[in-house]
Amino acid sequence: GNNALKAVSIIVELMKTSFILLFLFLGKKTLLIRAEESTTGVNENAGELQFDTEFEDIHILSNAQVAIILQASARQAVNRDEELNEVYRKTQKYVDRFNTMTNPEKQHQELVDELDNLQEALTTFRKETDEGIEMELHSFETSALMNLVASDMSVEEAVSLVPSLSRFPEAAIDEILELIRSTMIRIVT
Repeated sequence: GNNALKAVSIIVELMKTSFILLFLFLGKKTLLIRAEESTTGVNENAGELQFDTEFEDIHILSNAQVAIILQASARQAVNRDEELNEVYRKTQKYVDRFNTMTNPEKQHQELVDELDNLQEALTTFRKETDEGIEMELHSFETSALMNLVASDMSVEEAVSLVPSLSRFPEAAIDEILELIRSTMIRIVT
């Protein structure tokens, strides 16, 4: 809700400067693009969940969440007779293009609630290994999985698209995919 709107406002402000972080999903590759060099010298690697410290404890939004927020703020801008800048329009076009979590027959709040519930379920997902170690999804994985929603995705496909998932047992990944499938079905029907 309100935190997500603040996050998008910050993203839009960052997009106006030389610093931007985008997760692009192109075919079988996940690219992490940054317009500035790492300030701490950390060799970032999304496949191994290695990120610069400035990206710790941040809230990552899925394309669907950003699309909903941008659509709402675009309506507000029209009501205030304001023009959207080029970066805003390009961002909206991008997230709309890759947003599979949409249904024009659903009310705005229903979609927001479904996406929030899915994000909460993925964020709180825990699995204990045979060694007794509790494993959880990284916020990057949560966002990536929400962007990859597909009702028929296999465990192998999910791991090839989000390689860091390979640390989970196959049954746990299937459980994660089932959370996504059930949400997708609720949204599109």
